[in-house]
Amino acid sequence: MPIAPDTRMGAVHLTVADLERSREYYEDAVGLRVLSRDEHTLRLGPAGGEELLVLIEEPGAEPVRGGHTGLFHFALLLPDRVDLARWLAHAAERRVPISGASDHFVSEALYLRDPDHHGIEIYRDRPREDWYDADGAFRMGTIPLDVEDLLGVLDEQPFEGMPRGTTMGHVHLHVADVGESVDFYGALGFETMTVIGDQAAFLSAGGYHHHLGANVWAGRGVQPPPPGTAALRHATVLLPDAGERDRVAGLAEAAGGRPVAHEDGVLVTDPGGNRLLLRG
Repeated sequence: MPIAPDTRMGAVHLTVADLERSREYYEDAVGLRVLSRDEHTLRLGPAGGEELLVLIEEPGAEPVRGGHTGLFHFALLLPDRVDLARWLAHAAERRVPISGASDHFVSEALYLRDPDHHGIEIYRDRPREDWYDADGAFRMGTIPLDVEDLLGVLDEQPFEGMPRGTTMGHVHLHVADVGESVDFYGALGFETMTVIGDQAAFLSAGGYHHHLGANVWAGRGVQPPPPGTAALRHATVLLPDAGERDRVAGLAEAAGGRPVAHEDGVLVTDPGGNRLLLRG
């Protein structure tokens, strides 16, 4: 049985080395706002919007390293193309380093890394009817982004931070084995939208282009990052209600996901050691 079609991604929880350094970056460069804070935890989202990022300080944590499972990037989905153009103009003005700019046919995306080297994507979706070719086949790939065309939609409204409708569009993971990951997430009810050989797969609920990505670009059979490093603590899957949450948790248990009760839901672990919090 497929996972509920209105399932979507929620807040991503990350370990960082310096909370104040991270606050400055996510407010000044990315445009998120502090929703709440205590001594070692920072919760961020768009002003007046939902919580998208939870940063937990571990002083002295080493930056993200290659060669492990974990986060490839989390992806902030903006409501409109002009919002992405405003962010890009802001990044250019503030000299925010950008590590990539891609057109994926289903979306337009910009890539960057935070001070702990966590990967970030900022993107906007094309309309769903544009995700398919003339024969009705789903089409997702990568070509260079036409930055000039994107900036051509700019209006006179300045960038004032991530707009309220910004959401966590998807989370892309480093995994140990793509096939095992597809089997695990398929057992939870996610649909495989596209596969790149044995390199990567993209899975979704409700026909979205992807809520979860899984790749072996950090290596095959790699292990989770060691203690003392900046890393993904868990990503969140938002389910429509507690009944669906418990149903999916049961499927995860049957698939070897080792569910554990959490104050906000149920934590499950994929075959590569990546943890997801099921909330409903």
